[in-house]
Amino acid sequence: MKHFLAAILAATVMTATAAVAADFKPAILYDLGGKFDKSFNEAAYNGAERFKKETGTEYREFEIVNDAQREQALRRFARDGASPIVSVGFSQAAALETVAKEYPDTQFAIIDSVVDLPNVRSILFKEEEGSYLVGILAAMKAKDGKVGFIGGMDIPLISKFACGYKGGVKSVSKDDAVYENMTGTTGAAWNDPVRGGELAKAQIDKGADVIFHAAGGTGIGVLQAAADAGKFGIGVDSNQNGLFPGHVLTSMVKRVDNAIFDAFTDAKDGKWTSGVVTLGLKEDGVGYAMDDNNADLVTAEMKEAAEKAKQDIIDGKIEVHDYTTDSSCPY
Repeated sequence: MKHFLAAILAATVMTATAAVAADFKPAILYDLGGKFDKSFNEAAYNGAERFKKETGTEYREFEIVNDAQREQALRRFARDGASPIVSVGFSQAAALETVAKEYPDTQFAIIDSVVDLPNVRSILFKEEEGSYLVGILAAMKAKDGKVGFIGGMDIPLISKFACGYKGGVKSVSKDDAVYENMTGTTGAAWNDPVRGGELAKAQIDKGADVIFHAAGGTGIGVLQAAADAGKFGIGVDSNQNGLFPGHVLTSMVKRVDNAIFDAFTDAKDGKWTSGVVTLGLKEDGVGYAMDDNNADLVTAEMKEAAEKAKQDIIDGKIEVHDYTTDSSCPY
């Protein structure tokens, strides 16, 4: 009889566990540019895929093609019982705030913006810290003290990358020139590789040897132009070193993949927290990519300088300026 009761209890627990697993419906909403942009959105996709592979849990996803779809997609996810729902990108903030208020029992998360609601996790990154490190590498690689930066949409978040990058460059040589261009003022600026290539060529004509982009899909054109000219590009968000091997000096990785993976995992394990989460070098939220594609491009001296600066930033010896809190970039 005892064995029979034990079997019944075990079966009940297994059934309850299966029910919980079945009820768990994570979802992710990509921003303009699509999940295969080789950059920001794709980093989020990689995090969701890692979660799926490690847990066997499926997730829902949607790629918007215009601004109006953000709120529609979020509301549809919430209405269908999805949770947590992760919005990728600051442009989703208004839509997420509206829908999160309508569904207070649903867990939401957003990358690169703050939505101050009790059911929302806001995930921010210290992009300036990672950009500072690749600025050091760019300055040490450049032959004539001239480097470039090309951003996507002209917003404070992208200026945050630019300012941190300048700081790294100027820490190597205050006399180095940093050419800077933004691609546009609308969401289309994230997906215009032709324009990215044109801006890169103009900077190369001025003498830039290394160009760092923070421009989403537009950045593919930047890296292509640098490779075609025999110069070096620096990728962003995802590891883009393999896109043009031998011509991508490094990539400023932004671990959006970790943020997505952690959001899904915390919700699944009952450890969900709302509020603001900020990820920098100390939290392995940003960094620079090294692999077989760029091992011969980054000298031991360059890597030593970057690693020293990394530790100094973590230890508080170097404080990298945050453009989003003070728009007067001091570098």
